[in-house]
Amino acid sequence: MRAVITRRGPEVLLALAAGGLAAGAAVRWAGQTGAGDLIWLLVTVLALVPALWWVVDGLLHRRFGSDVIAVLALAGTIAVDEPLAGAVIAVMLTGGRLLEERAGRRARRDLSALLSLAPRVAHRRTDGGLATIDVAEVRPGDRLLVRPGEVVPVDGLVERDTAVLDESTLTGEPLPVEHPAGDAVRSGAVNSGQPFELRATNDAGSSTYAGIVRLAEEAAAESAPFVRLADRYSALFIPVTLVLAGAAGLAAADPVRAVAVLVVATPCPLILAAPIAFVSGLSRCARRGVVVKGGGALERLATARVLLFDKTGTITTGHPTLAEVVTADPAPADDPLLLAASLDQVSPHVLASAIVRGAHERGLRLTAPSGVTEQAGQGVRGVVNGRRVSVGKASWAGDADPAWLDRVRRRAAAHGAITVFVGVDGRLAAALLLRDRVRPDAPRTFRLLRRAGIVRTVMVTGDRADVAGPIGELVGADAVRAGLTPAEKVEVARAESERAATVMVGDGVNDAPALAAAGVGVALGARGATASSEAADAVITVDRLERLAETLAIARRTRSVARQSVVVGMGMSLAAMVAAAFGLLAPAAGALLQEGIDIVAILVALRALGPGRDRTPRLHGDAAELVRQLDEEHRALRPRIERLPTLADTIAVSGGRERDTALDTLSGFLADLAEHERKDERLLYPAVARALGGADPTGAMSRGHTEIAELTRRLGALIAELRAVPAAPEPVRDLRRTVQELYAVLRLHFAQEEESYFVLADVHDTTKR
Repeated sequence: MRAVITRRGPEVLLALAAGGLAAGAAVRWAGQTGAGDLIWLLVTVLALVPALWWVVDGLLHRRFGSDVIAVLALAGTIAVDEPLAGAVIAVMLTGGRLLEERAGRRARRDLSALLSLAPRVAHRRTDGGLATIDVAEVRPGDRLLVRPGEVVPVDGLVERDTAVLDESTLTGEPLPVEHPAGDAVRSGAVNSGQPFELRATNDAGSSTYAGIVRLAEEAAAESAPFVRLADRYSALFIPVTLVLAGAAGLAAADPVRAVAVLVVATPCPLILAAPIAFVSGLSRCARRGVVVKGGGALERLATARVLLFDKTGTITTGHPTLAEVVTADPAPADDPLLLAASLDQVSPHVLASAIVRGAHERGLRLTAPSGVTEQAGQGVRGVVNGRRVSVGKASWAGDADPAWLDRVRRRAAAHGAITVFVGVDGRLAAALLLRDRVRPDAPRTFRLLRRAGIVRTVMVTGDRADVAGPIGELVGADAVRAGLTPAEKVEVARAESERAATVMVGDGVNDAPALAAAGVGVALGARGATASSEAADAVITVDRLERLAETLAIARRTRSVARQSVVVGMGMSLAAMVAAAFGLLAPAAGALLQEGIDIVAILVALRALGPGRDRTPRLHGDAAELVRQLDEEHRALRPRIERLPTLADTIAVSGGRERDTALDTLSGFLADLAEHERKDERLLYPAVARALGGADPTGAMSRGHTEIAELTRRLGALIAELRAVPAAPEPVRDLRRTVQELYAVLRLHFAQEEESYFVLADVHDTTKR
């Protein structure tokens, strides 16, 4: 009951105050003047009691806020018998308190929901069957049964079968996720499928949920008090008000004159307008997929000058993708990627899923392997299409030319890639290069952050310097701090925060302490760990890094609008105070005038709901849907573009059926590419031109289409020539060179379209590109 009263207190107070104001007016209208005044007096007292507590509580916490004037005004209206003025002030004061309470309630709700879902019991396999135990008794190595609808009690590995989990509380992903045997799963996910067995890898105290709760509590405990914008203005406004009210009362020898000044000085622009502006800013952020935990966090974000950011999962996509297939010399007869992916279909290794996904993206039809064996730390072996295939380390996969191995490893190091080797019948046939790609929207995001007021950017990562350095340079980081532990990230965050207001952006569990230590922590929650989301002050729930720059821009505009609403309202209040000081306004009339000032200040504050003058052009309706469709085509074409150099090599060094297959693949790609470019030119570019305005905003990109069309035409002619004269060497050289030209042009052109045009329609999930 007490919790309900505490939670509903602001709503109840506002309802009683507003109801009392209306009831008093109705009673007076019926001719019962004394009864109406008594109702207004009770409303005034009802507001005065909690207002006194708010002031005392603020003083105990070393805050001297704008509620002081409201208390003096309420007490003054009682002293000079102005009940209507007191009731009007009561409605304004309780309304402002309710708005402020709602602005900060989201963070508490998040933590309460988190704690309510924490697992309590587990079902452990024993020699005698199944025992239900307290989750605190679980130890690493225990075999547990997770029943349908139950919460995964501890971190562990799926022992057998497939687990179907609802991980929305951990990642924000609304769809169930399938985890085959061997997959790692985290405590806090809900079993939405059949029962499955779990091999515990952590005890309850070391599992994900326990870490989430600890970090959330530490973040709350270590948060420094923040001086609100309204309180800073109060420090100037309150003394001026008290001096003017005292001088007016003494000069006129009339306490009513002093109360009149206090009534019109009741700082609605501080109590109402500023919170409304910040609530409006929070609403704008939410519409853009960013949850900011309270107006204080948004205001701190508006002052940020330094950005600290993690690499993996923040600037990069956070998961390996197949970047390149480097074939051995001589080229193998069968496609090594098809063989490797077919074998890896049955492997639970994280890189195996990346290889299988890469093969599917390239349109390969996989077959079922047989005789599969796997050795931890080495790789997997089996038979695919009658060939003995090995996938893993070079020494495991087969024999190879040492010079070729050195070239592959140097190439992988230059690209920051991981190597997985493919052996066929005892010899290395290819190396698969996998890397964590930079998010396509990362460079644009950092340019927008500079425009939003960030003056220094620092990458803080646990990765190696030789991998982190080039990525930091690509996005324009001012400094790169590599090889850091979580504790060292915290030290960097604290050091930077001492020099300027700092934002830390991350997505992993190891980022959570730094997110809590920075002035503002921002978590990428679409794929990131819940620990980082709980420790952060803001969570980006969509998989778009660009939302970070938008949030900073919204925060700065919100703070500007809040300041404007305060200045406008305070200016009008000061003018009314001067009028009241000269006896031109009675307390009741002043209270009504103050309500008019309130409305003006609130209307100014509500401008924070809009984008302002710096409005980014957007595509809507059919045009936006068209962009999304063309973006899907980009995603489908990108893996095929990456395969172009390999196709050219195959055509150059192979013959017979293998060359014919490669030529057919290249011809099919060119036909699909030409159709896509025609759609761009005929449908997308006119819509973009209308949104951007100007004489010819898409002219440069249309020129790119012309170049692509010319290269496609030349390749078509070379393919026809090779089909007619297969042994002709000159067309082979020309085709290889032209394919390389097309490859370079397409990569640049696609990146430019995504950077300049696709963003206009809010294309989501950029990590899939």
